[in-house]
Amino acid sequence: MVAALAKGFALGLLLSISVGPVIFSVIKQSLSNGHKGGFAFIAGVSASDITCVLICNLFTALFQSVLSHEVILGTAGSIFLIIMGIYNIFLKKVTVRNDGSVSIRSMSTKDMVGIFFSGYFMNLLNPGVLIFWIAASATILADAQQQPNPVQYRVIVFAVCLLIVLLADTLKVMLAGKIREKLNPHNIHIVDRISGIIFIGFGVALFWGIYTHTLP
Repeated sequence: MVAALAKGFALGLLLSISVGPVIFSVIKQSLSNGHKGGFAFIAGVSASDITCVLICNLFTALFQSVLSHEVILGTAGSIFLIIMGIYNIFLKKVTVRNDGSVSIRSMSTKDMVGIFFSGYFMNLLNPGVLIFWIAASATILADAQQQPNPVQYRVIVFAVCLLIVLLADTLKVMLAGKIREKLNPHNIHIVDRISGIIFIGFGVALFWGIYTHTLP
């Protein structure tokens, strides 16, 4: 179904290029913890997107109920982002080898699980992501009713959308790995500080948007 493929591709591309804390965190994780850290993070993000899609399609009333608690959700998300920002600016340390190059710390299973859930909750606690999925789902469900096979249409659109987002995030991890080879400890530290400032900025903006009802 060409229409379903085109719809899924367009939605996936839109979500992939959306500027938000997740895109910066994907790059930062890859720079700080190598490909393993980056892939663990995007796995968490993808799992979060899949959760949103399942809720949208199987538990519409529950999804609407979750979205109705926008203030609580947005506050939790903003606090989460601000804490991550403070950690990156003041607490994050860069490990250096004897030759002065940046060392990628060995990733234990516990570390990978922690990074996975940081990606999962960063994405899930972002009201903007929830609004995107409920708006996209409403459009897809409406379009599906005009198709000969509504279920097949929905499956193709969501599957293509999620695949495009995953491929885009994978590309970000790979490109960050290439950039990392050219960075020294000082530059990595600057990246951590910049990402920390960005996280705090998004956290404050999210908090402000929630309580002034100006969240886009």
